[in-house]
Amino acid sequence: MRLSHLPTISLAALLLAMPMMSPPATAKDAPAATTAKTLNKARQQARETARAKGAKRAREERTKIFREAVQALLETRKAIAALDKKDKNAALAALEKVIGKLEIILARDPKLALAPVDIITYATDIHADVASVRKAIAKSVELLNGGRVQDARAIVSQLASELVIEITNIPLATYPDAIKAVVPLVEKEEHDKAKEALIAALNTLVISRHIVPLPVLRAEALLAQAETLAQKKERGEKAQKQLDGLLKAARQELQFAEALGYGKRDDFKGFYRQIDAIERKVAGGKYGTGFFDELKKALADFRKKLF
Repeated sequence: MRLSHLPTISLAALLLAMPMMSPPATAKDAPAATTAKTLNKARQQARETARAKGAKRAREERTKIFREAVQALLETRKAIAALDKKDKNAALAALEKVIGKLEIILARDPKLALAPVDIITYATDIHADVASVRKAIAKSVELLNGGRVQDARAIVSQLASELVIEITNIPLATYPDAIKAVVPLVEKEEHDKAKEALIAALNTLVISRHIVPLPVLRAEALLAQAETLAQKKERGEKAQKQLDGLLKAARQELQFAEALGYGKRDDFKGFYRQIDAIERKVAGGKYGTGFFDELKKALADFRKKLF
């Protein structure tokens, strides 16, 4: 990368990492500062809830891993190691176990296409506001139009707030046949050809990725807190400000998700309208139940549809 390109990338990194600063609170601003502190605590709780939900999703995916598939993969590697030593019997024994494990899986579910063998998770979360994200997107478009693809890539790669669940799978449509085709090669003691065929089979493993958008999870967590306040019969001025702030914060999280491209613009219009309706229903201390039901269902359906 040319040194002349570095300032652009550094500027983008600073733009995305720069926290929003607020003026110091005075005695006159004490109530507002208290509300801000409460909202900051609510936001932190929402972040923790989002990560907890993401971790739960990852645990759910881990339960889908087939022990037989994991063992089949291990035995494939044992067969390769045996072929390195030109140990025909050990290689055949390992391949026999691979075929047996895969047959067990297919006997359980003949229509199964992928057998999961491994899962890793990692999170990416930037600290920025919607305006900063849009500026970064505009800058990346400018760079792309100027042919500076890698510089644009360095900016775009930062524009994510998500938990990634990455699953490695054995493709059951091809892998068992590939293993069976190796057996005659081992029988003929064509060790190198057999090893190459097994390595080729390993290279057919399929990696699938599930993306869990953290801003949407945070919005749901903030709305859950807001719903509790909305049901309080005698809600004082302080609690009303907190409720208003929670709804505003939930809207901001959804706007953040929209800016980052987690869904289409039309997907979010309904969410904003529903938040507007909730704000009207709870204005001036009004309370009730069921205000959030439609929005909660819409967000849940949205996550299922996209991720």
